[in-house]
Amino acid sequence: MRFTSQLQHLNASVNSSQKAAHYALKHRDMDEDLHSCILEQIERNSMNNRANIMYFIEHFCDMAQRENHPNYVRMMQQDILTIVDAVAPSDGSGAANVKVVRRVLAGLQQKNILAPDRVTEIEACLQERDTLPAHPALSPTDPNRQLEHAPVHNATSKANGVTRPDKRQIEQRIEEDRERHKRLRESIWAVGDDGDDEFERMWDEASEINEDDYVAAEEDAAERRQAIEVE
Repeated sequence: MRFTSQLQHLNASVNSSQKAAHYALKHRDMDEDLHSCILEQIERNSMNNRANIMYFIEHFCDMAQRENHPNYVRMMQQDILTIVDAVAPSDGSGAANVKVVRRVLAGLQQKNILAPDRVTEIEACLQERDTLPAHPALSPTDPNRQLEHAPVHNATSKANGVTRPDKRQIEQRIEEDRERHKRLRESIWAVGDDGDDEFERMWDEASEINEDDYVAAEEDAAERRQAIEVE
């Protein structure tokens, strides 16, 4: 099935998420089947792919909301706990995916797709699962540490039942995270074409000039004049 293949090949690019989302919205008459496909893939695939699907879900729900197809959003709301359990299982196998889950949950809450109390409830479940850093598999000192996108197959070793990723999977994860962080920085610094909105915001945040400001300006001017005379 084409949609299954799209989910399996998701990566850090926006284009891959858009293609899968457009396909699902185009075939909205099969929404229940396609939603079941998402759940199936997020439970069957590697930790790497599960994290990519988690990012896709935020993008997909946002598009479904804008395209006025609430059924997809409603089904995601109902199954969000199942999805979180698959992306960041309680057994620790996806502990480094907790950060991914938190980012997506925050995004879904900001877009009014998930209620704040629902996010708080899920966050309570995540507390015990957040035990690893962003790229734990890179640490040679702790065999229990694994990569944020660590697959459950093609592993290099196991420790205490936790599977570690191989070198290729580690490199893939680092590259995908680098791409996401790059896009995040770009969105933070993005300014409108004319820049008026940014100017207005800075103007509103600036405090009004008072007598102390004039005194400080006169003192600075006096210091500059004194420096010029010395030269």
